[in-house]
Amino acid sequence: MSEPLPIIMENSIQIAWDYLERTGDLGDPKAASKVLLESVEALVRRGERRVLMLSNTAISDYQRFRAERPLELVT
Repeated sequence: MSEPLPIIMENSIQIAWDYLERTGDLGDPKAASKVLLESVEALVRRGERRVLMLSNTAISDYQRFRAERPLELVT
């Protein structure tokens, strides 16, 4: 029997978050959480339920998001 959808989403986001944190790519936590959630949610709405597919796509989407943003200056 498969996991409930909220658990699938939570696990996928947690895997992506942990990976980004370990690699130092996490950046702004607020922005990261928004991008990861939107990515996972969009795939789930299209029927994807594989946790690793969800997390890997979310990681790629977030890395693309970070690459498209100018570097933030720290004062």
